[in-house]
Amino acid sequence: MTKDNMIQVQNLTKMFGDFTAVNNISFEVEKGEVFGFLGANGAGKTTAMKMLIGISKPTHGAATVAGYNVLTEAEQVKRNIGYMSQRFSLYNDLTIKENIVFFGGIYGLSSADIKEKSQAMINELGLHDMADSLVGSLPLGWKQKVAFSVALLHNPKIVFLDEPTGGVDPITRRQFWEMIYMEANRGVTIFVTTHYMDEAEYCDRVSIMVAGKIEALDTPKNLKRQFQVDSMNQVFLKLARNIE
Repeated sequence: MTKDNMIQVQNLTKMFGDFTAVNNISFEVEKGEVFGFLGANGAGKTTAMKMLIGISKPTHGAATVAGYNVLTEAEQVKRNIGYMSQRFSLYNDLTIKENIVFFGGIYGLSSADIKEKSQAMINELGLHDMADSLVGSLPLGWKQKVAFSVALLHNPKIVFLDEPTGGVDPITRRQFWEMIYMEANRGVTIFVTTHYMDEAEYCDRVSIMVAGKIEALDTPKNLKRQFQVDSMNQVFLKLARNIE
């Protein structure tokens, strides 16, 4: 892995019996980059991410995340990343404050750090009136904002976001992406999966997966030029038709 590559993937493959969910993919992600991992539902995005965050072993191939081998150093990988899924990122029966304290403890933060980071998060998100509310009572958009902030508690080098804006309204989606940009500007690498093709426009580079393979990888601008279209949604549709 080069100094500026926070993720390095070489011929990564995942099979379930005779079914190949992720088929020989290779790519790199640089420090501070917002990297979009796009594809329709079932394309293999989440399966690939699970290998990168150390919770699923590759069948073949290799990958390093934050300098650690995902196959032999999975625990070190987990300590150096943040992770947020579309569901189950927070405990609905705990308050916002209680979730922060709980995950801060899991991440190994001291009581003083947890207290300081809790107050900073509440101030930054403007949650003073809701800090003692159960997470389950929050609108989905607020849940996702809090979950993203909690994933950053331990200052990870990389944050993996799996379909983070699924089901939220357009305004909240835009606000969420503003939070992503803020962290990327601080040097945090963002790896985000989505099936919303318009969100590809927000990424520095995107890969497009189709049936377990990466069929295109470049900046949104270059991909639109390559496929001679005006939007990333058109890129995806044209790519899918060409494969068919």
